[in-house]
Amino acid sequence: MNYTKTNFLKVLFVSLCLIVSIIIAYAQVSNFDFVGYDDQEYITENSHVQEGLNLKSINWAFTSFHSANWHPLTWLSHMLDCELYGLNPMGHHWTNVQFHIANTLLLFFVFLKMTGALWRSAFMAALFALHPLHVESVAWVSERKDVLSTFLGLLMIITYCRYVKEPCLKKYLLVIMLFGLGLMAKPMLVTFPFVLLLLDYWPLNRVQFENDLLRQSNGITSFDFKKFLPFIIEKIPFFILAIISCILTFLAQQSSGAVKALVALSIKTRTANALVSYVTYVLKAIWPINLAVFYPHPGDSLPEWQILGAALLIASACILAVRASKKYPYIAVGLFWYLGTLVPVIGLVQVGEQAMADRYTYIPLIGLFILLAWGVPDLLKKWQYQKIFLRLIVAVILSALTVGTFFQAGHWKNGITLFENAVKVTENNYKAQNNLGTALGPVDIDKSIYHYKESLKIKPNYVRALYNLGTALFEKGNYDEAVLYFTKALKINPKKTDARMNMANVLFKQGKSDKAVFHYNEIIKTDPENADVHSNLAFVLSTQGKIDEAIFHYRQALRIDPEYVKAHYNLGNVLLKQGKTEEAITHFFQAIKINPDFVRAYNKIGLILFKLGKFDRAKVFFSKAIQID
Repeated sequence: MNYTKTNFLKVLFVSLCLIVSIIIAYAQVSNFDFVGYDDQEYITENSHVQEGLNLKSINWAFTSFHSANWHPLTWLSHMLDCELYGLNPMGHHWTNVQFHIANTLLLFFVFLKMTGALWRSAFMAALFALHPLHVESVAWVSERKDVLSTFLGLLMIITYCRYVKEPCLKKYLLVIMLFGLGLMAKPMLVTFPFVLLLLDYWPLNRVQFENDLLRQSNGITSFDFKKFLPFIIEKIPFFILAIISCILTFLAQQSSGAVKALVALSIKTRTANALVSYVTYVLKAIWPINLAVFYPHPGDSLPEWQILGAALLIASACILAVRASKKYPYIAVGLFWYLGTLVPVIGLVQVGEQAMADRYTYIPLIGLFILLAWGVPDLLKKWQYQKIFLRLIVAVILSALTVGTFFQAGHWKNGITLFENAVKVTENNYKAQNNLGTALGPVDIDKSIYHYKESLKIKPNYVRALYNLGTALFEKGNYDEAVLYFTKALKINPKKTDARMNMANVLFKQGKSDKAVFHYNEIIKTDPENADVHSNLAFVLSTQGKIDEAIFHYRQALRIDPEYVKAHYNLGNVLLKQGKTEEAITHFFQAIKINPDFVRAYNKIGLILFKLGKFDRAKVFFSKAIQID
């Protein structure tokens, strides 16, 4: 498209306005912390990510099913942030905001290029930039996969437009490559081959249904599939990549137990929730209030009238969109964009415990924004006050959305504010209660215990809350109560390693060493490569005088994790008891090498040297210990 100087200045003005508006809405995230919800798995407790970009971590990114996903580019993105910012959350948050800015501009440019409609494209991009439903994808560091995959998906679409305008193999392969990269950031893009088919219809106008694809024979109109076939064949490589991505994603989620079995949620239950969720997302898009990080799944409790009503609304909308497609093709494109791109996350394949999630709308809402940006002006085109009204309503809508996004983003300041809001705006939210307890743990353990108990009032068999409550009671010294909750957790899920580990730890504190050893050994049966359990078991065995067994398990812990400081130190102590002083000193030195501020190791070496009569050398280590502490 050739732009005059005036058009160029308008595009530049719109772009600057979009950038400034996003910065106004999201500037506060620079002061936000990690929220302690998935952020541990993705960053704060993920040693692979914290290592930054190196051959070992890159290999892990491409070969791991960590966090129930296969998204190597997302891992690489987090690794790069750790390389640049360490564990300072400000940098991680700003990377998300920058991707959101880039996505907004790409969305504006791609629809401007396809339609030539400057202000409609600008309005659609502004809705995308400022809608409160998108806060979760932007303000939550762990949702980097959303903004990164969308960035690659929009690059793919804009490259596809260039290919359509001037077809050649090089551009076609570039489109395929960008699609593959997008899938490696998040498999949400598996529906994009269908999105390209929609764009072929409108606004690229490659497919003319009324002229090319509809034929009449004996007065009967039918669909001419042969003329549509070339466009499908063109997308075959994309469908192949999408299928591969679906298989990898299913394997990743199944391996972590994230996929719910049909026994847990029937097809009927899943379908009912999916239908109601489609309508609920639209309502939240229109009136974005009471947004929460987690919406509990309703199970079989949805009223029949809601399910039937949602089904009728969706069916009616589809019929009306198809009938209006000849005159208003954007209606069908917008509606089917919304319905289609939500399919992977609508809950027919249930992953996790949520009924729906705000982050799932990051791409699908573009379809509704198309309907609004092109539909409202067409609806009012014969009204003489159309321009004045549209300018006024656009100003009001965008101002309201900016304010709404600003306040919604504020809830993501930290884990406490996030889950306090979720508890406030939802009912029977057992997960929000549990996570609020976890967030409160470091600052107020009594409030933490209260919220764990509130979670269990809603869902008595919620294993995570049982474990967390047991752990909090353990920390308070209420050992008998802690054992009670760990026992309940293990009765429901005997393979829950962390619950069994803490059960063993608390039993040892109670002086029940033999029972503690039993639970440690049970963990080793199912998780033999757990360095912590070998180290803990070794410590208990050493207190029982079983030195050889203790040494064996300390060596197992160090085989699994050669930089396990505590295991080196404790093994050194056990070796001292056997009179193996030189080997003991080697492990104390190793502990210091890994952790130069490990005071007890300096002190222990100083004591050994002192006993050996090497007073000057002992003084050096004692002085270093005093200097540190």
